Amino acid sequence: MSQERTEQYLIKTADGAAPRMARAGRPWPALGNKAFLAERLLLTRMMESLGKPPLDLVLWDGQVLASANGAPAAQVLIHDRGALLKLIANPELGFGEMYAAERIDVRGDLVQCLEAIYRSMRGAGRTPIAQKLLAPFNAPASNTQPRARRNIHHHYDIGNDFYKLWLDRNLVYTCAYFPEPDMSLERAQTAKLDYVCRKLRLAPGETVLEAGCGWGALALHMAQHYGVAVRAYNISREQIAYARERALAEGLDGRVQFIEDDYRNVDGEFDAFVSVGMLEHVGVDQYQTLGAVIDRTLKAGGRGLIHSIGRDRPSPMTPWIERNIFPGARPPSLSQMMQIFEPYAFSVLDVENLRLHYARTLELWLARYESNVERVTQMFDPAFVRTWRLYLAGSVAAFRSGDMQLFQVCFNRSGDNRIPWTRHHLYAP
Repeated sequence: MSQERTEQYLIKTADGAAPRMARAGRPWPALGNKAFLAERLLLTRMMESLGKPPLDLVLWDGQVLASANGAPAAQVLIHDRGALLKLIANPELGFGEMYAAERIDVRGDLVQCLEAIYRSMRGAGRTPIAQKLLAPFNAPASNTQPRARRNIHHHYDIGNDFYKLWLDRNLVYTCAYFPEPDMSLERAQTAKLDYVCRKLRLAPGETVLEAGCGWGALALHMAQHYGVAVRAYNISREQIAYARERALAEGLDGRVQFIEDDYRNVDGEFDAFVSVGMLEHVGVDQYQTLGAVIDRTLKAGGRGLIHSIGRDRPSPMTPWIERNIFPGARPPSLSQMMQIFEPYAFSVLDVENLRLHYARTLELWLARYESNVERVTQMFDPAFVRTWRLYLAGSVAAFRSGDMQLFQVCFNRSGDNRIPWTRHHLYAP
């Protein structure tokens, strides 16, 4: 350990015995063999690299590396030496993999534990040199049409019955909107659909192109409540089949056309373009392609809205999420989103960040998920249950801590002055 360090690192037993201390410039206490000391030294340095989050690390032998920053938010239990080595080698990947395998556990609130890590990591950061060295390894493969289909199938075609356990009754799998913080999930998702429609300023008789329509809730809502005709695209087979069945059952199949195809194959002309929750899967290298699609399909007086998870600055998706949950995903920064608009002379009219609304949405999803864990276990296996628990809890923590954002960007063609004078139309009853 370097002579400059003055921090205290505490080692104690899990039963609360008095801690032993190691200070800079002093040897570690003789608590066992060299492997013991090496493990704790590596753990200490790992925690420093993460910004020293306020957590206790409890090893399989009962020893504890205690928080150096006051009372711990939670305890991380490491059950074997192999799990420890995977965690040290790559914390962002190893933690999730070992948690799913039940070789790492969290004692305490999982969301608070992850939020403590995210807030500490933001303070630690990576140097520009490290970012450049890691860039080739973090860059996802281009989302070609075949790869995009595989990626979407991995996440969205695992069974509608699974999503019905914890989403709202309309299966809206994107950020809800809470004009009142204590609203139910169902009311908040309906409020989001209306909010999107008001931002698009839809009028009866208009035509709308939706790219990435999920289970069809927004398309059906636009047709039923705003009198528009919608053509909605999606490459998830199960979602499209469900959306078509619902349109037929609700008598809207004549006004909403659900098409199982890639957004890059869209044709026709429309008064409005909307995409809610698709951009995260497009890939930054395809943004100008998306912009070209919007440009060739949007009428002269057309306008649009893109709703997407985002980042404050360009950065890769967490490796564990990209590998296990959303392959090929890359939430953009606002500067990256501009690659959609700038080459085609679109004007950005409004940008809103609904980060805390997504945190609240995820809290409700997680609560519903936990209340249905037994049924999820029957559908899948314990590793799946823990993987999705960690994904939902980690997402709550990411939006609470500010690591992730939720952008809604409204735009129209440059020079079109048919735009609202104020934002009153968004909030008037």
